Amino acid sequence: MSDLDFYAHVATCCDVFGAGIGSSPDAWEAAVGPDYLDDPGKGLLRRDYGLLELSFSEAEGQLSCSGISVQVHRLVHGLSLPASLPGTYGEFAPRVRFAQLRDVIVSLGHTVEPDDLSGDVHRYRVAGTGARVFVINDPDPYGDGDHDVDDQAVHQAGDVWAVSVAPAW
Repeated sequence: MSDLDFYAHVATCCDVFGAGIGSSPDAWEAAVGPDYLDDPGKGLLRRDYGLLELSFSEAEGQLSCSGISVQVHRLVHGLSLPASLPGTYGEFAPRVRFAQLRDVIVSLGHTVEPDDLSGDVHRYRVAGTGARVFVINDPDPYGDGDHDVDDQAVHQAGDVWAVSVAPAW
């Protein structure tokens, strides 16, 4: 299995090792591991695993997952991963090309459709899943001219920024 398989799984199945929307913080810890940072708020919790960021909201006195975001863009900065991910999926590349991820998602029988193609980041939806793939369109959105399009160690147009899952989508 590969990092592309992980991203495609999240985009098509909307879970990580069986934990998904509606799962408790304890279920996520059991699935992904104990290496995270919690940022609590009134009736809310943001859990940050580095690559994986989760949102929890309170319903009927219990916190349950209301959003999953795989922050792919963080990998270019040498982010460490929860041990459960490379243990299952192997090495994670610092950058992921949207065309490659789209091909894997399509090979799993899903379609990837444009959702919002305006702005510096384009958004695509994975039909029928509640997942969105955010793709860099302009790696130099402020026009500073300091972005090197030949430097493969930095984000380029066509790179995946994030994969997000939310029930409202």
